[in-house]
Amino acid sequence: MAEACRIVAEVLEGIKSRVAPGLTTKEIDSYVESFILSRSAKPAFKGYRGYPASVCTSINEQVVHGIPSKRKLKEGDIISLDVGVHYNGFFGDAAITLPVGKISDKAQKLLDSTEQALVKGIAQAVPGNRLSDISAAVQQHVESQGFSVVRSFVGHGIGHELHEEPQVPNFGNPGEGPVLKEGMTLAIEPMVNEGNWGVTILDDGWTAVTKDSSLSAHFEHTVAVTEKGCRILTKI
Repeated sequence: MAEACRIVAEVLEGIKSRVAPGLTTKEIDSYVESFILSRSAKPAFKGYRGYPASVCTSINEQVVHGIPSKRKLKEGDIISLDVGVHYNGFFGDAAITLPVGKISDKAQKLLDSTEQALVKGIAQAVPGNRLSDISAAVQQHVESQGFSVVRSFVGHGIGHELHEEPQVPNFGNPGEGPVLKEGMTLAIEPMVNEGNWGVTILDDGWTAVTKDSSLSAHFEHTVAVTEKGCRILTKI
């Protein structure tokens, strides 16, 4: 799994320097697909349940599953990029949200808070803890910053399949759910809205947007629960 996740980490790192005003999301998709194929791997999302692209590109109020197109990024946008890789029978999955040029202070706070929530959730992914300890840590941090956690989409187990049990919500009470054990691999992925947590799906059947048109951010890592603590697999 570390090999598949390394490819995910590398492609996301490569995107960071390319995101700028004028770039289309279709160009991002072409870069992602070419990069993954060059590593003798496969894009995990392309064709998955009919999804048409290799990366999810979600701009501003789009929460997740935005489909790449000829839309050009503009100064002040934020864009969430979600990438999955299938390599030698295993999957890796991660997401980042990037600023396009200069963004507002509140948008930057949203990005920072969402990434911090991911870090706090990951810190709970250790043997002996309960699954909901991850969920509670994410929710508590997000709400302390004045934002809201999306309920309609959650993290998940990952391994031989892209989505496996258990589901990993980003909300809930601590001390509930399965006990975390060495060898478990999870995709932890806070999705955080500037306004209300409600979302709706566009007519394309994929793109989820905030009901109140507020901004949304998304960060994700694939992690392994080990005897020494939590190992982040999708981090360079």
